[in-house]
Parts: sequence; structure tokens; C-alpha cells
Amino acid sequence: MNGLLLVDKPKGPTSHDIVDFVRRHFNVRKVGHSGTLDPNATGLLILLLGNFTKLSSRLTDMKKDYEATLLLGITTDTQDIQGRIVKQNPVDGIGPDEIKNVFSSFKGKLSQLPPMVSAKRIRGRRFYELSRKGKTIERKPIEIKIFEIWVDRIRLPEVDFFVSCSKGTYVRTLCEDIGNILGCGGCLNDLRRLMIGNFKIEDAISFDGLRKLDREKLREYVITSIP
Repeated sequence: MNGLLLVDKPKGPTSHDIVDFVRRHFNVRKVGHSGTLDPNATGLLILLLGNFTKLSSRLTDMKKDYEATLLLGITTDTQDIQGRIVKQNPVDGIGPDEIKNVFSSFKGKLSQLPPMVSAKRIRGRRFYELSRKGKTIERKPIEIKIFEIWVDRIRLPEVDFFVSCSKGTYVRTLCEDIGNILGCGGCLNDLRRLMIGNFKIEDAISFDGLRKLDREKLREYVITSIP
């Protein structure tokens, strides 16, 4: 079985859990994915089946769209709400115009420091593996691009927003950086991936729906060409 499978990942399982389920349940020997979603994140996960695993880098290079929620006033050691709180600040006095202006300032090319909880590697070890052992290493900033970013709703201390970005962009780091500029700190509270390249979440099957399929029915959901 060769092709792409679009899955709407729920909160809880890791991206690897979804890959492992498809490999075992449908007896597909080679299964990969085109970009990790954290366990607490939801949304579009593209699985690559059979010979399509060779196309992983091509799909990973595509732009990605997210909807997310920034929680202002809280800074954590992982840059998201799942981490240990290291600082709390009041958000009183921060107005909607100020928030929107800071978000707008992040559009374009930026340098971003990869978080220690990321899946990037150094000398064969992933950053998050070192982080779990309490180690922090010197990291080099990487260049990213924010194509579009705007605020959908402000209900302090939460700010819902949309972002369309290049590969290698960490939305959790974006949240912390915006919080720091606003002077109160911030972290990622919620994340949902809506799109990878031209592939949309609306065309994905839910994980619950996937679990109800047999191998033959699965073929109806497999995409055999990349636009």
C-alpha cells in the first residue's frame, strides 16, 4: 500500500503512536509521517505509506497553517502549558491594540531559537532527550518565515490566533517571544494544525474513524499523488 493518509490527530497520542497503530492494525510495513505534533496538539498529520516514505522531506518543507491559543502571564520551562511554571506576571493594562501590534510585528523573516524540548538533533541525540535529563545545550538560531499571522480573539489572559509559517517554526517559541515583548511572559496553551501545503484538515479522517476501518476500506482514504 503506497500513498498518503491524512489523519486528524486528537489530544493524547503521540505522532509515533498513530504511525505505530497504522503499521500494526493495517499490516503496512513502512509508515512514516511528515511532521511531528506534540501529544497535546491536534490536527493534520500526514502519514506516508510504503514507497511514499521517500517523500518525507518534500512534505516537511511545505508551509504549515495553525490555529493556536497564547496564555499570557505565565512562563514555563517548556514554553507550553504542560511545562513547569517558572514565572507568573499580571496582564492588567495590556490592551488589544498593543497585542495586535506585537503579533503583526512577527510577520516576515525571523530568527528563532529552537526550544530544548524540540525534536532537533545534536550529535545524534534529540534536544528533548537531553532536556529530560536536565541538560541545556547552546543552540544556534534558525531562520524562519511567518507568511501570515493575526489575532482572532482576545479574552485575557488568552489570545486566540492564526499563523501560517515555514518549516522549522516553533509556535511555542513564538508564544513565549510575544509574551516577553508584551512584558508579561506567555506560553502556548493550545495548538491545532489546519494545513500542510495544499493538504487540509477538512479532508482528514479522525483517529476514531480510522480505528473502525479494515485494510480494504483504508484504501479509499489513501492519496496516491501529490498535487
